[in-house]
Amino acid sequence: MVLLNISVGKFNMADKEKGLKVCAFGIALGIMWALSMLVTGWFCWWTGWASGWVDVFSTVYVGYNATFWGGVIGALWGFVDGFIGGAIMAWIYNKCANCSFCPVKK
Repeated sequence: MVLLNISVGKFNMADKEKGLKVCAFGIALGIMWALSMLVTGWFCWWTGWASGWVDVFSTVYVGYNATFWGGVIGALWGFVDGFIGGAIMAWIYNKCANCSFCPVKK
């Protein structure tokens, strides 16, 4: 049973032979997480909003704070963190999608 079948051009997300490209998914998630760190850091710098979020992540991302350069540093850390997390998620997805327990429906 296919729960989700999304087709974009020639790439079919439910196609077991292709799976997810680990590096591409890592880059995509890294960019999204980097942008969220950058926007949140700068938004906190300008408005003071989300200071709790910045405080929490500044304990993990060294140099991340509510300043211009703090947002840039947070974006760099966010890209690295998002890339690693995204690559691991895509790899696990590909392993689970190709397991022998899932019936192949043609």
